[in-house]
Amino acid sequence: MCICINCRHLKKCKTYKFIQEQHESTNEENYTTLFYPSDNIISISINRYKINTLIDWDLKECSSFTEKPNSWTT
Repeated sequence: MCICINCRHLKKCKTYKFIQEQHESTNEENYTTLFYPSDNIISISINRYKINTLIDWDLKECSSFTEKPNSWTT
């Protein structure tokens, strides 16, 4: 799971926006990139099942992470 959902920088983070673009679920109306985090580790999982391939992007580590539980709900 992506640690971003509990980070106070969620709504303005460049890395989070990048991950959302990879998931093809960015909402441009409510998103302003103002924050550029440092020292990120992004995990990419590739799962294959028959002819389908699922790619999942998750942020595993971020030096700029500041906890604010449930940031994604506000």
